[in-house]
Amino acid sequence: MTEPQNPEHGSTQRLPTVQPVEHGDVLELDQSASSAAYDPVPAKERGEGGAGRFWSARRIPAGILALVVLGGSGLLLYDVAAVRAGRPAMQWRRSLADELARRPLDDVWVLTGASVATAIGLWLIALALTPGLRDLLPMRRDRPGVRAALDRTAAATFLRDRAVEVSGVQSVRVRMGRRKVGVRAVSHFRELDDVRADLDTVLSRGIGELGLARPPSLSVHVRRAARKG
Repeated sequence: MTEPQNPEHGSTQRLPTVQPVEHGDVLELDQSASSAAYDPVPAKERGEGGAGRFWSARRIPAGILALVVLGGSGLLLYDVAAVRAGRPAMQWRRSLADELARRPLDDVWVLTGASVATAIGLWLIALALTPGLRDLLPMRRDRPGVRAALDRTAAATFLRDRAVEVSGVQSVRVRMGRRKVGVRAVSHFRELDDVRADLDTVLSRGIGELGLARPPSLSVHVRRAARKG
């Protein structure tokens, strides 16, 4: 460790270094050891592994469904209580019962209502069984108990910035998916095969630097810029 000079006395002064030393259950500071003795934990021992997708809270669909169920249940309960109290049932319930009693099962309105109800039910089941948040790409879990994700737009911007640095590339479009990255570049000079090879190398390295739990595959297409006139 360097020894800075003391401007007042013209001598040198050694600065103490700190390093944690364990004694039983007590963590003390050892000021005599050098900081060069610190040995970081190897990367393989930090628990690297995959990470699942983040689940959406689905607050808007859940709120709408809760309001519809609450309103329908409250209205039906009020009507049933009114009938039990000796009052006639509401007109909408009498009309609905009469229509269902008269119309056959193959009626157009009956089939339409059943189709709409089935579609809404399938949509709600899909929302309940799928994670959602498709714009978030899970990252590797290098530390236990810590989860992180990368926005898909930010990842595409990062790869696009890397691609435009390749010599011969005029413009780039990057489509970032969860399983595949599609890159379409326009080259205004150099051989197309050379530009494509450089893009494969640069973008493959860039995808590795993103730290994603499931690195997507890479597809690169390069074409020549259109001539003006």
